[in-house]
Amino acid sequence: MDPSLITLRTALILLLAVLTGIGATVLTLLAAAPLPYAVLTGTAAFAAAIPFFNNLIERN
Repeated sequence: MDPSLITLRTALILLLAVLTGIGATVLTLLAAAPLPYAVLTGTAAFAAAIPFFNNLIERN
């Protein structure tokens, strides 16, 4: 049996960070901002969400 490439905790943190980035991008677009600004906002939200969820989700 092969070990997993990433742990379940890591996958959850990355999933939540991606969803946060997508949400920030969509909300920025709905505020009538240009697409490049929305992408930069989503990228910044993604980057900020990783340490946030890393500290929020407890380790074993």
